[in-house]
Amino acid sequence: MSGTKVCIACVEENKLRECHHENPVKELGLSHEASENSSFLHSVINMVGMLIGLGQLSMPYAVESGGWISIFLLISLGVLTTYTSHILGNCLRRNPKSKSYSDIGYSAFGRHGRLLASLFIYLEIFMALVSYTISLHDNIAAAFPATFTNLHNGSFPAAKLTAVAVAIALPSLWIRNLSSISFLSTGGILMSAVIFMSVVYTAVFGGVLDDGRIPVLRLGNIPTVSGVYLFGFGGHIVFPNLYTSMKDPSKFTKVSIVSFATVTALYTALAITGAKMFGPNINPQVTLSLPKHLLVTKIALWATVLTPMTKYALEFAPLAIQLERSLPLTMSDRTKLVTRGLVGSTLLLVILALALTVPYFGYVLSLTGSLVSVTISVILPCAFYVKICWDGMSKFTRAANVVFVVSGCVLGLLGSFDSSKLLVNKLVRVHGN
Repeated sequence: MSGTKVCIACVEENKLRECHHENPVKELGLSHEASENSSFLHSVINMVGMLIGLGQLSMPYAVESGGWISIFLLISLGVLTTYTSHILGNCLRRNPKSKSYSDIGYSAFGRHGRLLASLFIYLEIFMALVSYTISLHDNIAAAFPATFTNLHNGSFPAAKLTAVAVAIALPSLWIRNLSSISFLSTGGILMSAVIFMSVVYTAVFGGVLDDGRIPVLRLGNIPTVSGVYLFGFGGHIVFPNLYTSMKDPSKFTKVSIVSFATVTALYTALAITGAKMFGPNINPQVTLSLPKHLLVTKIALWATVLTPMTKYALEFAPLAIQLERSLPLTMSDRTKLVTRGLVGSTLLLVILALALTVPYFGYVLSLTGSLVSVTISVILPCAFYVKICWDGMSKFTRAANVVFVVSGCVLGLLGSFDSSKLLVNKLVRVHGN
């Protein structure tokens, strides 16, 4: 994808959407630029690809934690986030100048709305990268069990291998060409499909059936379980970009329905299959529960190891875009490339250190979902919609969206509190000993 032509005068005035100047333009290497040529099918594939990721690994664990009835919570949250995707499209239709999630925040609440949206966007990126790195660490240790056989503590050599894997992925953060980043994203989608098929294959041919019973409902775990579920549906920060890239944006709602229905069905099937197979013994990452002797398990582990390595550049792209926009216009393209590469590399090394310090995937994923994903995918879309489209709403729609905002806040607060408490208690137990 070619770079964006940006008017220098507009950049100096912090106006990147409209240009009324005649002179001159400057090439900017990374952009949100949309070619507006995505077909319905292409848009569905893109949306499904953005939704499916680490979340699928923990769906069986979430069902075991919340009980069988929590499957209805999974489906309900899938329906709710489908709706919030739809209303983001309504916000974009109401104000065609808006092109991104933060633009919608600006349309709703001015500079404070943009700041709030940007804060949660970057927080989601950071915490998602931490979760990816923890997953990489856990699965790379399982993929190389012989490495740790004769060692009294496998965490240090596993950390070494994780650091090597991250070092291999580091050059991807220097990529400025979005088409190359998209290629990596396609690889991530393929890895997700491999993981899903591995679990299904094990269920059908692996001879695994746990005798332990999963309760109907564990009400006290619902807040943390909802965080895990919401993490799997939290792709809303990129939906405005998908909307603006469509040939026919009026079909965005249909794209959302098809995409979320597909992902919800996949999550539900994976959750039921994994929970039924492994019962109370399920690991927060289902790949770590698969029988070690099966070839399909080795394939699934490698797919899980490769997934984070394909995601780093894509997750870092929004930060890279904003960074390059904020650099002085007098700076050369080469210097900008070096700057963004160094910033990305430093950030990833910090994330690596944090992931190795707090290697508790289930707790971190739940905290991310409860603190960030619920805000990005439920609270802010409904708040933006009420503010932007208030005049055209029925009383029922207004009331419903207010209820969704309040419910999201309550669920987020409870889930964040419980997840944080569990994480802190785990850290105290491990490091206290």
